[in-house]
Amino acid sequence: MRFRAPLNLALTFSRNSKATSGAAPDRFGVRMSDGLLNDLEIAVLLPCFNEAQTIGAVVAGFREALPGARIYVYDNNSSDQTALKAALAGATVVRESRQGKGHVVRRMFSDIEADIYLMADGDGTYSPADAPDLIRTLLTERCDMVVGTRREVTVDAGRRGHAFGNSIFNRLYRFIFGPDFTDIFSGYRAFSRRFARSFPAVSGGFEIETEMSVHASVLRLPVAELMLDYGRRPEGSESKLSTFKDGGKILWMFAMLMKETRPFAFFSCLSLMMMAMSLMLMAPVLSEYFHTGLVTRMPTWVLSMAMMMMALVIFSSGIILDSVARGRAEQKRIHYMSIPAARGERRFGGTPAARATADGNEVSPVTTSAARKASKKAA
Repeated sequence: MRFRAPLNLALTFSRNSKATSGAAPDRFGVRMSDGLLNDLEIAVLLPCFNEAQTIGAVVAGFREALPGARIYVYDNNSSDQTALKAALAGATVVRESRQGKGHVVRRMFSDIEADIYLMADGDGTYSPADAPDLIRTLLTERCDMVVGTRREVTVDAGRRGHAFGNSIFNRLYRFIFGPDFTDIFSGYRAFSRRFARSFPAVSGGFEIETEMSVHASVLRLPVAELMLDYGRRPEGSESKLSTFKDGGKILWMFAMLMKETRPFAFFSCLSLMMMAMSLMLMAPVLSEYFHTGLVTRMPTWVLSMAMMMMALVIFSSGIILDSVARGRAEQKRIHYMSIPAARGERRFGGTPAARATADGNEVSPVTTSAARKASKKAA
């Protein structure tokens, strides 16, 4: 099953933006004309589990903010009327039986074909009015992912345990994978077609946002962040997150992603820990030997030497697997580059017919799915 988002997006910028024909130049000194957005296919993706209280208003908000976009609600085994409320609000509703946000995101990226993907939660904590800003940033800054970072979460907007955990995990992420992101758990994101088509979506639960961030960091994709308001859930709507259970899953995901993407650092840490334990066992045996010339605790000596040899084997494995990881990253990058970019054949340049101008400035070419269809028919 594959869906096509409809053509034509009449961007309605939020209260903080001005929809003018002479848009301000981006960081490359290029002006993005609103006319270049007319043929883009926009898909709004809303994974939901028991969000009947809020999903109707969320869908209506996105229909108002992005009149030309197609809105998809993926119902993840909801026991309430989430699917019905979403359908009545005008969304396309799809059921995903495998429980977990990661499974839903994998299904969405597999089913839906679009030029731009916008993902948000169905609980009403993110404002649909900010969606045009995310899309505009994705286009003008030529990014593959734009993350709506949440303003400081208040006591009303989230539990203290969640806020503290977010802070710890964000610091840990920046230490391990780099400083690209300040809010790796934000569920409000815009993606390019290349990102969606190259993202493997291995995780099954709420760790999916972490996996998205790591995917961008490993491939060194252009990303951006926008500071957005984060509201509180309405009365009667409950969070699906468990502070300790989901926190443990995310911590395990950190370890697994570090093993896959930075094996030398991962196995070096294991090797150092094993070596330290070996030295702790070895020290008293050596001390006794230097004083008496005897080794009375032979089992301890054998165990310490075995652990030292194991530490060296683990370290060597890290060196080998690091080369493998580099090769995998290169293959992922090649696959990413092989996916046609919705905004043009190349970041800059292209054929003269593919280039557009705005206020006398050359703009990177925009090649949409509609243009790709036309070229195939012509061929």
